[in-house]
Amino acid sequence: MASITANLVPPLLVQGRKTLFRTLQKLPVSPIKERQNRAALVVKATGESSKSSTSLTVIKSVQNVWDNSEDRLGLIGLGFAAVAALWASVNLITVIDKLPLIPNALEFVGILFSTWFVYRYLLFKPDREELFQIIDKSLSDVFGQ
Repeated sequence: MASITANLVPPLLVQGRKTLFRTLQKLPVSPIKERQNRAALVVKATGESSKSSTSLTVIKSVQNVWDNSEDRLGLIGLGFAAVAALWASVNLITVIDKLPLIPNALEFVGILFSTWFVYRYLLFKPDREELFQIIDKSLSDVFGQ
């Protein structure tokens, strides 16, 4: 269930000296408190959440891999290696970013590559079709179809 908390400014709730909470009572919101000419409201959505949520599917797939695994020690080692690789790559990027000329040079290379990619694959229709064919071939190779 989703909920939103908001602080509304005075012109939305106060008309002269009279508050407009009478009109708010008709809406599916509940006032929490009013202070300093502001009112905090909580709005809650009703209904069931969708079962196809990305976070739920990721959690379920991780649980399935853990439950069906024969080598749990290997999975723990793989997870530790992934965390260590993430930590090392973040530190490496931080060190490279602190060097004087390298970030500017890498940004320039990125701009040049992006310009080449747009010219090569996105500017003309036959090139876009070629890009779609390359992407479809790569996806079929990855998924084994």
